[in-house]
Amino acid sequence: MLPPDGLAYGWTGRVAAIHDGDTLTVLRHGHGVKLRLNAVDAPELGQPYGRQARNSLSSLCYGRYATVEPVGEDKYERILARIRCGGLEVNREQLRRGMAWHYAQYSHDSSLQRLEDEARSRRLGLWAQSRPEPPWEFRHAEDSAPGPSSRPATTRHSSPSHCGAKRYCSQMRDCAEAYYYLRRCGVATLDGNRDGTPCEDLCAPHSFHR
Repeated sequence: MLPPDGLAYGWTGRVAAIHDGDTLTVLRHGHGVKLRLNAVDAPELGQPYGRQARNSLSSLCYGRYATVEPVGEDKYERILARIRCGGLEVNREQLRRGMAWHYAQYSHDSSLQRLEDEARSRRLGLWAQSRPEPPWEFRHAEDSAPGPSSRPATTRHSSPSHCGAKRYCSQMRDCAEAYYYLRRCGVATLDGNRDGTPCEDLCAPHSFHR
């Protein structure tokens, strides 16, 4: 599915926020447009290398002007795009640095797979781990985990080991806990704009104020 008519064509705008290793906001006519890098999938912020992947994308694009080439939409109605910052196509650069997987389920670009394979062979970024967990498996495990009435959930990093009474972003210790409460506990109040990212101020600290 193509983006709405006004967003279906390429444009250039300043990068206003970096949300994670494959999602960012670019300004268009003064309004922020949330975009997802097409054909790549970076670790979630609650995963190992999630923050490194976000920092990598930030070093490439934050505060700079990006050229956006939309190619479709994802299930959250975010625009999928190829994005260039400083002359680099950052979709490819994140793969080259070992900061993302080639999202082969939705892409058949063999050149992107070669970039992932090279980073893996050189043990760059997330490939330094012996058994890195793909983000789509991590998301599936989070979505299908038992609720508080079942056996206790396994703690991931700084996430809580059960669903408590917290309901608001001001109660979250960090971004990983916010993701836990959104995905494991179903606390929808943490994601007011329903874009899949909880507590924007906490999980997207790289933003500038106009």
